Amino acid sequence: MTFSEYVSSRGDELLEATGQHALVVALSILVATLIGVGIGVLTYHRPRLAVLSVGTAGGFLTIPSFALLGLLIPFLGLGWTPTLVALVMYSLLPIVRNTIVGLRSVDPAVVEAGRGMGMSEARVMARVQLPLAWPVVLAGIRVSTQMILGIAAIAAYVAGPGLGNQIFDGLARLGSVNSLNAALAGTLGVVVLALAFDLFYLLVRLLTTPRGLRA
Repeated sequence: MTFSEYVSSRGDELLEATGQHALVVALSILVATLIGVGIGVLTYHRPRLAVLSVGTAGGFLTIPSFALLGLLIPFLGLGWTPTLVALVMYSLLPIVRNTIVGLRSVDPAVVEAGRGMGMSEARVMARVQLPLAWPVVLAGIRVSTQMILGIAAIAAYVAGPGLGNQIFDGLARLGSVNSLNAALAGTLGVVVLALAFDLFYLLVRLLTTPRGLRA
């Protein structure tokens, strides 16, 4: 069976796996963004806490994905939950770091102007600092997404969702009928998703970044 015939015959299965892969990545990035931006907002003006938060998030990336997923099994079982937790942990570093860098790059004079207009600290952050730091923050979210798209495939190790099941199944049966087609279909699916997410972030950047801040 040729690769095109394999894709045609397994179209529904591949489409479902691709949808699951995209969903688990999107959910992980959403949670990581809420946590990472929150940590960045709380620590950007406190150098020691900023270093600690970036260092901790960076420490997560030193843990091999197979090891982390395996360590989560006794506590979270198999399937979606350990997959989400692991992906969130791996996503944090670029988001936390870029949030801190972005907020620190905001001109203090602009912040003072906001305060001078009677804005509270929370309103200055929401209306002035975060919008100005947004392009840098979005770049961190984009990097995290591209990074965990590949890691999400390894979640098949813990019965997680997505295209990793196609890849692992094909590699486990390498040499048998359609084994290479299965591994190739899963791999190309991840590549296609990476391009789709990248296009999405490009559109988000164009729609949400003020014209004067676009590079």
